[in-house]
Amino acid sequence: MLKKTILLIFCMTVCSISAQQDFERELDSIQSESEAQAFIENNKSIKGKVIVFNKEKHHTRIADELFRLGKGSKKIYKTDMKKTYYKVIDKNEIPYQRLSYIFFDGKQKSMDEINDLRRKIATKYNEGYRFEDLAKHHSMDHNAKRGGDLGWVTQGDLHPDFEDLVLNSTHPINEIFEVDIPKQNWHYLVVITEDTKYIEEIKVLKFTETVK
Repeated sequence: MLKKTILLIFCMTVCSISAQQDFERELDSIQSESEAQAFIENNKSIKGKVIVFNKEKHHTRIADELFRLGKGSKKIYKTDMKKTYYKVIDKNEIPYQRLSYIFFDGKQKSMDEINDLRRKIATKYNEGYRFEDLAKHHSMDHNAKRGGDLGWVTQGDLHPDFEDLVLNSTHPINEIFEVDIPKQNWHYLVVITEDTKYIEEIKVLKFTETVK
């Protein structure tokens, strides 16, 4: 009876090691986001996801360690209860721009009122008033609290109509200009505050495995 029990434990251990090795090989073979999504779909119990780390926005210890890895590399963090895997599946430098805006709601003000207000604000800005202060006083959305600052943004972060008119514009840094999106009743004064900056981003497959 004891021999059978020992043999059973041995077989279970061997099977567990073999399954873990197959799992690790499958993980190591992932080279793209589509392969990562397929891996997540095939291993639903691990509740994996693909996340993006941006070097300008993420300054945690884990993010710093992952940025030091090459594409295809992985990092495993272990505790008594679980193992968390991070697999770098893509690594690029993405062009970002920084801008500030003042928003005018066309549902609350007429175009005559908006245009008159924009002319007065632009005049004040060109006379030396800080855009931040003008945005806090005039902008008609929540971003007024931040002085209109949108931070670093790239294609896909904003409404596509706004992106087409702003991120693809040729306006020089610190020049104030108007943007209108009539079908949404959105109207703006915009200032691009920084030159285009290439920021490193990594896409990472993350999932957690329970330690048995």
